[in-house]
Amino acid sequence: MKSPIRLPFRAHGPFLCRYAALATLGLAVTPALLAAPLRSPWDGKPVAVTNSAYPCPALPHLTPDLVTDGFYRLDDPTHSIIDPVRQEAYRKSSGKVKEVGMAIVKAADDYRTSGSRQAAQCATSRIVTMAQDGSLSGKMSSSQAYYVQGWVVGAIAIAYLKVRETGDATPEQNAVIAKWLHRVGGETRDWYDGHTKKDGGKGNNHLYWAGVELAAIGVAADNQSDFNWAMSTYDNGVDQIRPDGTLPLEMARGSKALHYHLYALAPLVLLAEFGEANHLDLYAHAKGAIHRLADVSVAGLHDPALFEKATGIKQEVPTVVTGDQIGWAPPYARRFPNAELTRLIQAAPSLSVYYLGGLPPA
Repeated sequence: MKSPIRLPFRAHGPFLCRYAALATLGLAVTPALLAAPLRSPWDGKPVAVTNSAYPCPALPHLTPDLVTDGFYRLDDPTHSIIDPVRQEAYRKSSGKVKEVGMAIVKAADDYRTSGSRQAAQCATSRIVTMAQDGSLSGKMSSSQAYYVQGWVVGAIAIAYLKVRETGDATPEQNAVIAKWLHRVGGETRDWYDGHTKKDGGKGNNHLYWAGVELAAIGVAADNQSDFNWAMSTYDNGVDQIRPDGTLPLEMARGSKALHYHLYALAPLVLLAEFGEANHLDLYAHAKGAIHRLADVSVAGLHDPALFEKATGIKQEVPTVVTGDQIGWAPPYARRFPNAELTRLIQAAPSLSVYYLGGLPPA
């Protein structure tokens, strides 16, 4: 047998990126491997199904368009100081959208944790309704509206991946869901491609969260182009990690620099997990730079001195570490054992992260 051809990881094109990545890993790239459906970290992990009752009240229908705006003070260049008036306006304009997505994510997680088929059916029927309505696939009024669109639809796409192996959706319904998700994903790609280009090709945490959205959409719709775009956002992020493990764009966030390092790390880890599910070792990219980011971010929860020295500002450090800070950690700690990280995971009151689609891969 001939040795597999090795190509640079960052090749492009509908299937070339996947071909190059698999070849670089030393795998014999066969037509069957390339043609295999994209997979998620939840695929092939069966749930013991039960007949437990699950309430599923009707949710508000969400329109295609979203009008909302940010909540930080307009005169704050670090985007770290909240404006109470703007925050309340944001809450009112985006609250219903977030609540609908959260209810879907909860139903999917309740299925994964309890086995209730009714919970899976609830999540599926709600996703079908959103797809049929074309929810959040229309005009976004601002940058913040695009962020909310990506967070919520990305979380719902992950919820779909958590329940799709039940077979509760018909082939026609699956097609409607895939078409809707791909349409929203296209809007996300177009918007971020334009803005990242303006910023010199570098993106901050928002780009990585968009990557999670497109990774989930790519798998749900089995769309290689969407998935490749998601993988490129991982590269964009880890390529910016400095020798000390910090990210320059997140260090510029004033009193929230530590917060935004953890907030950037979360989607990067889940992107790496999507890569692992598809034979891509993203954790090794850029000489394992993500491990430096993980180390410095976790260390900052105990001693934020590095962040305070770099910013000249006292950092906001949580008194209780929850999923908001380490919801990314369970799959990471299983691959890269770390006693302190395991202690934090075990002590956390919750590990659910809404925008990561709820509970992490088990």
